[in-house]
Amino acid sequence: MPEDRILMGRIGAAHGIKGEVRITAFTEDPLAIADYDPLETDRDGLSISIAKARLAKTVVIATLKGITDRNDAERLNGVSLYVSRDRLDEPDEDEFYYADLIGLEVRLADGAVLGTISAIENFGSDDLLDIKLAETRKSVYLPFTKAVVPDLHIADGYIVAVPPEGWLEDTPRDPEDVEPDEGR
Repeated sequence: MPEDRILMGRIGAAHGIKGEVRITAFTEDPLAIADYDPLETDRDGLSISIAKARLAKTVVIATLKGITDRNDAERLNGVSLYVSRDRLDEPDEDEFYYADLIGLEVRLADGAVLGTISAIENFGSDDLLDIKLAETRKSVYLPFTKAVVPDLHIADGYIVAVPPEGWLEDTPRDPEDVEPDEGR
């Protein structure tokens, strides 16, 4: 069941001394995040309105209503920005929101269940699916590319993945699984 809110961006570090913030926008056009007013947040009772926005390389530099100095801006670092799903257009037939992928089963080409999508991350390069493996419950990342994820069956509750060769073997073990004498 899709979440009723869609993650639109995340506030990062303060920018300058006048209360501007950096926002990593997850919208197709990064500046479009300013069109959604107000934005809900992951902090109880806090909503955000963007007064002005400009693009600086890969982030949006924004002036927020009510935020006038660097100290106020710094307190917002890490705040996630959301809109209610009903404020967005329904995606076209071949489109989807990333929120629609959370909770989907990940199957291999032979139909075997690999795990479940628990999150989608991007650490600066490509999007990564955070997969909780069915057998070990360990969390691992899988590149979210057409070559690795050739088929999406969102309505049926699963995706098909073709992990790169050696992918699971290269996944580091949990530190708790290491024997005390290993690694010396």
